[in-house]
Amino acid sequence: MNKPVLIIMAAGLGSRYGGPKQIAPVDDAGHIMIDYSIYDARRAGFETVIFVVNPKMERDFREAVGDRVSRHLEARYAPQLLESLPAGYEVPRGRAKPWGTAHAVLSAKRLVNAPFAVINADDFYGEAAFRQIYTFLAERADEAHHAMVGYNVENTLTEHGHVARGVCRTDRDGNLLEIVERTHIEPRPGGAAYTEDGRSYTFLPAGTVVSMNMWGFARSMMEEIESRFSSFLAENLPANPLKCEYFLPLVPNALLRENKVRIRVLPTPDRWYGVTYAEDMPVVRHAIATMKDQGKYPRDLWGERAC
Repeated sequence: MNKPVLIIMAAGLGSRYGGPKQIAPVDDAGHIMIDYSIYDARRAGFETVIFVVNPKMERDFREAVGDRVSRHLEARYAPQLLESLPAGYEVPRGRAKPWGTAHAVLSAKRLVNAPFAVINADDFYGEAAFRQIYTFLAERADEAHHAMVGYNVENTLTEHGHVARGVCRTDRDGNLLEIVERTHIEPRPGGAAYTEDGRSYTFLPAGTVVSMNMWGFARSMMEEIESRFSSFLAENLPANPLKCEYFLPLVPNALLRENKVRIRVLPTPDRWYGVTYAEDMPVVRHAIATMKDQGKYPRDLWGERAC
């Protein structure tokens, strides 16, 4: 079996943050969030990273991180193209929004011939999460067995607004039964709460498992994502041609309903950090500085200043 590879979904423009947040420095050495993910991934055993990028931003990504980390592992690029659609489909007039996270992963298909992990570009996942997902991919992943890293909901929130999270339901053995995307989750004492209408809220107690889009898949998942894209478009384009998104959890959910796979939830006690809003940046910088003071990361990740 070929060694697992890491796919980083980096094509988003960070609209709520107000700019290309993926290339905003998060420490005084000029490292960006992706540097920490790649550093932790490399420590876990990954040797190849594939950036899924907006083709208009590829040059910026190469200059910001790719050229630097390519001295330590193989860095490859997969453009997420709006016009990359199944036969018989065209981009609707006026559509500018990318097709979502499942489409982002599919953009990297031609570069992947091994089990693969998937993460967001602008999230801090923690070293333990990468070690767990790499070990699973190297030892257990196959056509019927995949994985997801699960975080406690209270460890994934921001004080500066609401967030979207995939809320998970698991069986007693730690296998995923269902994941439901909740697009408006806010912190609450003892946990969190989500709303669908902006008025009524449903409480999520501390310890509720949520997905931060850190998945571990066998190579066969690429075929599943590709084969189900046409049916997604057929169902969703007529009602929402400009904004419908092919979210990655839709595919594992469908496979679970069809009883075709098992998806192991790998729990992590680590706290997630991310820059959903501009006000989150000082919090992230402080957390990373603290971890450096504790010796969890070197001052300069790659032995040189990033800027």
